[in-house]
Amino acid sequence: MTERLIPEFDAGRRAAFGRTPMTYAHRLLDTGLFGDDRLAAQLERHPAELFDINIFHYDADDQALLQTGTKGDRPGAALLEAVKAGRVWIQMRRIQDHWPELGAAMKRVFAELSEQVPGFRPVQVTGQLIPSAPQAKVPFHADPPGVTLFHLRGEKRIWIYPVDEAHMPSRSMENIVMEQQTEDLPYRREMDAAAEVFDLTPGMAVAWPLHAPHRIENLGSFNVSLSCDYQTWTSRITNGAHFANGVLRRWGAPVLPADRAPMAARAALWGASTALRRMGLVKTRLESYERAFELGDAPPPPDKGLIAPLAMR
Repeated sequence: MTERLIPEFDAGRRAAFGRTPMTYAHRLLDTGLFGDDRLAAQLERHPAELFDINIFHYDADDQALLQTGTKGDRPGAALLEAVKAGRVWIQMRRIQDHWPELGAAMKRVFAELSEQVPGFRPVQVTGQLIPSAPQAKVPFHADPPGVTLFHLRGEKRIWIYPVDEAHMPSRSMENIVMEQQTEDLPYRREMDAAAEVFDLTPGMAVAWPLHAPHRIENLGSFNVSLSCDYQTWTSRITNGAHFANGVLRRWGAPVLPADRAPMAARAALWGASTALRRMGLVKTRLESYERAFELGDAPPPPDKGLIAPLAMR
């Protein structure tokens, strides 16, 4: 019998998954996919248009500024060494479509989670493989889909914050799903008092409630994680409600924040959002950024191509 990739949950974890921040164990490392040779090969063959390559800078108030880069045409081993040596954070998007072995492992993982978590039936799962440098940090942000992150190499710390107006304002999520701002959110150090903090080592996974803001810091070692976005009907309906609320708010109509609305009201707003999207009433403000560097080059000047995501809000 093939050993499970997700060991059996106890009753507490079955009840907590997707509802409160929690960690759990995984056995993805047993697949043997995440050594340097396999990572270098994937870095080399992964489509350049599906790379996010960022260096984050932080001002005196810990607000993030970023520079984006390109993959270039260096061999995979050189790309991997460039990640290990710098402060870069890389995301290889839609990894399940371009690494079949990992895509198969992801299917197993989510089938096993669905067996264990009551009512958990994702209708879509998308993976991002994230190698990142020892000093890399990911700023305070929130994701529209559900997320669970499988940690594979190195050590990192994650802060997960409450889904409330103080940390995740409804208007900000409306703007995120309408593509009027990036996923980055305003951060203040005093917010950390409300966060749950987890130190992740290889073989650990972490999950959190839909739209929970979070931030991440690597702890001095090269890191690899697999971040899996998932959509359930509940998350699709909730995000559709946020979209509709964002449009209604523009029109001056009163709105009930989607996260607090009854499911029947969210469903009605989701139905409205499908029509509003087809009408093309909202144009994206997320445009292509200037690429400041090529991975493996010398670090770019700190002011070249510098982007302030919060300036888009």
